[in-house]
Amino acid sequence: MRLLVKFCSGFLLFFLISFSAKSQLKNQRIIEASYESGPLVSNGKEWADEVKDLVSYRGIDVRFGWRKVSSDYYAQLYRYPTYGLGFTMAIPYYSEIGRPQSIYAFGEFPFSRKRMERKFNFSYFGQIGLGFNLNPYDSLDNPLNQYIGSEVNAYVQLGLKANYQISKRIDLFSTLGLKHYSNGSTRKPNAGINLIPLSLGMRYRLEPATLPKESEQAALPPRLSKNFLDISFSGGIKNYVIEEPSYFRGGMGLTYLRDGGVKYRYGVGLDVFYAGGLDRRFPDEVFELRDKFSLAVIAAWEWKLNERLYVPIAFGAYIHRNEINQESTWFYERIGIRYRFFDQLFGGFQIKAHKVKADFFEFTVGYRFSELHN
Repeated sequence: MRLLVKFCSGFLLFFLISFSAKSQLKNQRIIEASYESGPLVSNGKEWADEVKDLVSYRGIDVRFGWRKVSSDYYAQLYRYPTYGLGFTMAIPYYSEIGRPQSIYAFGEFPFSRKRMERKFNFSYFGQIGLGFNLNPYDSLDNPLNQYIGSEVNAYVQLGLKANYQISKRIDLFSTLGLKHYSNGSTRKPNAGINLIPLSLGMRYRLEPATLPKESEQAALPPRLSKNFLDISFSGGIKNYVIEEPSYFRGGMGLTYLRDGGVKYRYGVGLDVFYAGGLDRRFPDEVFELRDKFSLAVIAAWEWKLNERLYVPIAFGAYIHRNEINQESTWFYERIGIRYRFFDQLFGGFQIKAHKVKADFFEFTVGYRFSELHN
């Protein structure tokens, strides 16, 4: 869990530095504050319904961001998105789940180039960060909360936003989204806390709202047809049984990718996974090496947010799997965030899941062999 805290904190810090380092580009800085309220979502079990009835979420959210309005073609491609950092917290303390708080990085993307110049416009957003100050499951002190087994968790929110511009500097807005807290099975139980808050808030621009004129817009680069080969190594922690030790989970991947344009890449690959601690989990049994490894083929897709930051998405099908390692279905899903350093090196983290149920968090480093042929 300390590894999760250090990695996510470091990634958020790097996110801030990497974007702030481009301050020579034209940015519009913004500050937002909002109040939000909404229900906790039950998974239908009796204990979950009881917690849901006891928790009526109310919270606040504060964000600092910057909207790049330069001639950068990725800024234009995504209709001048806003990136930044934020902090959210529940106002009351709930004895069942604690007072959830999180620090996060976010991106907000307008739906339409034409509508974003009007007073009333819409956008969609994503937030990813570190959640903390939760009251986890404890068989003696908090047996009702089987949603979460750790105080520190990953935090994600996806949502929609409606904006109304009052002046060149002030907007009113409302959002509706899904907040999710999960530790990726580093400590069970891990059903995950899901909240659906509706918010009302205000945005203040430190610089007046302006957009580049048509003559200032850069031409998009030509469609590329490059091919890449990624080799990656991942590691994480997985807990198999409530209140028992957690063990190493990791593996490596080999992925062949083709550049599908300025927004995405696609490809196929192989994943190999290793499950540590099998002999300690079942000390009275004898295992072979193949019981600790699994093999899968994947279909991969990458959404490029800019030249270095991207979202990896994959669907995998096992060739060989071990249900004793809680590989419960013949397929799995993966989504995360990665950043490319020095052209070839990359790092990031993903969530691997079976039917949207977390298997483990993967902290990944890798190397990209680029331009194999055109």
